[in-house]
Amino acid sequence: MTATILLASHGVQVTVVEKNARTADDPKAISLDDESLRVYQRAGIADEVLRVIVPGTGTTYYGADGTEIFHGGATIPFRFGFPFKNPFAQPDLERVLRAALEDHPLVDLRFSTELVAFEESPDGITASVTDPDGPFTVDADFVLGADGGRSRVRTHLGISMTGRSHDDVWLVIDTTGDDHHERYGMHHGDPRRPHVIVPGLTGRCRYEFYLYPDEVGRWATPPFDLMERLLAPYRAIREDEVERAVAYRFHGLIADDWRRGRALLLGDAAHMMPPFAGQGLNSGIRDAANLTWKIASVLRGDASPDLLDTYQLERRPHAAAVVRSSERLGRVVMTTNARLAEFRDRVVRGAMATEDGRAYFEAMKYRPSTRLQEGAVVDPESHPLVGWALGQPRVFDFAAHRVVPLDELTGTGWAVIGVGIGDDSGHGTWRSVISAFGHLNPAYVDVPVDDLVHERPSEVRVAIDVDTRLYAEVDSVRGCFIVQRPDRVIAGVAAADPDVVTRLSIQLRDMVAGHQSVSAAV
Repeated sequence: MTATILLASHGVQVTVVEKNARTADDPKAISLDDESLRVYQRAGIADEVLRVIVPGTGTTYYGADGTEIFHGGATIPFRFGFPFKNPFAQPDLERVLRAALEDHPLVDLRFSTELVAFEESPDGITASVTDPDGPFTVDADFVLGADGGRSRVRTHLGISMTGRSHDDVWLVIDTTGDDHHERYGMHHGDPRRPHVIVPGLTGRCRYEFYLYPDEVGRWATPPFDLMERLLAPYRAIREDEVERAVAYRFHGLIADDWRRGRALLLGDAAHMMPPFAGQGLNSGIRDAANLTWKIASVLRGDASPDLLDTYQLERRPHAAAVVRSSERLGRVVMTTNARLAEFRDRVVRGAMATEDGRAYFEAMKYRPSTRLQEGAVVDPESHPLVGWALGQPRVFDFAAHRVVPLDELTGTGWAVIGVGIGDDSGHGTWRSVISAFGHLNPAYVDVPVDDLVHERPSEVRVAIDVDTRLYAEVDSVRGCFIVQRPDRVIAGVAAADPDVVTRLSIQLRDMVAGHQSVSAAV
């Protein structure tokens, strides 16, 4: 549904085939991060999504003795324009997405409809599907398999997954009527019973408990007396206050290929990971954000289909790193080995006594980097910002005379941002930039870094820093132009020199058009 609303926001017509009769009733995913909320901002539904989240502050980790070791939060709070890590209930989000899709004229949303098979031709895809009225076909340009860990699309393509499944069993209990009010998740590293608590909206709360082998039965539904016993340290529970209870084994798997011709995989169809970092759904949303603007560009005729090869090139390394990180986090934080837990707590507390150690843990710098080192980016070695997503500070829009998030000025497509281009001679420089990058149809934004506002061509919006956060984002590129992709990743940086600007423009044009190899140094 996220991929669909993003594609529709780019003007793409989409048919959604969903074998279930309705959206989910089970609260599965429980954490939306700031990057995901920014994606929903791109899709135009951020306000609706914000109504179903708790504005979270991160995760608190407790040691074997039950005392707090550290609280992990954002490196730079509100850098992307939203709270950092936000508890929510998946059914609430799915209802928001469904309402948005049902109201969208470009979306054909079909529940109780199952994909049977599909065939590719040079001109597109023909999918065989069936619904309660019988079989029929759907013709499309592409098929996106966002159909979960047992993906029919992945199976049809014969794509295998690499990694391992884990034997440990965890019991997930979603409750109502809970009196936890914390705006953060709690990881309890008690080796006698590792467990996780994540409070949600209106008395909801997620509990996850490690189960020992002798506690795992052949039951389809966990026994209530087991749930009652595990929850006893925190609350009394009635059967009607259990919203969902399920035992599961988790996986650390990555699809070997994410694209076969006109068919592409995303979400759990492409990767499955342990839940300890809260990145399963967020990783899928990153997939959708990366892939959808590329598909829209291809369908508009602005890009070669070869651009779609950068999807796996860019997303698979990070997804694989998150899988490995989640597995490590589970082994260390959720160990049942008392000696390892004692050693872990001693090491982390020792690190927290140092400035670097506190920064490492409290800013969660152990999370895998999201920087792109290859793909649709021009020479990442040319500047440290290339490959990173630009933040979203609040700025003063000089044309509208309003304080707005930066993304409101840069729009949903490409953007060229000039930083400290200088005095009135910058007018002519901007004219050459507008001429050079016209093939991208970008938004143009000027960021003055002095206390003056210079005349700019009418196509150029002026963004004034209101609290130094914009300056902090772009200080290293004064006198340069940043080219930002639709997914907010910085694709290239060029000094304000006509020859340098032209060279970057040609490299981006050839990259998008498929005339140039897409690699770390284009």
